[in-house]
Amino acid sequence: MGSFSIWHWLIVLLVVVLIFGTKKLKNLGSDLGGAVKGFKDGMKGATEDNGSTAAVPPQQVTAHKVADPNTVDVEAKTKS
Repeated sequence: MGSFSIWHWLIVLLVVVLIFGTKKLKNLGSDLGGAVKGFKDGMKGATEDNGSTAAVPPQQVTAHKVADPNTVDVEAKTKS
């Protein structure tokens, strides 16, 4: 039993298209492509240094601004 010829692969492809339909295969392909892209972006983000713009924390609120008198200022502290 040797390797499959091109005719065998064409018949398999035809059967798969008949079973699933082209719309489901298109959705499956785009979902798979999105997953691969997300994985690559995640791997790239894991290997980058902290100097990237995505890793910059949000700006802190400064105490020098004039606040609304109804605002309560609270400072969160961690338990030691």
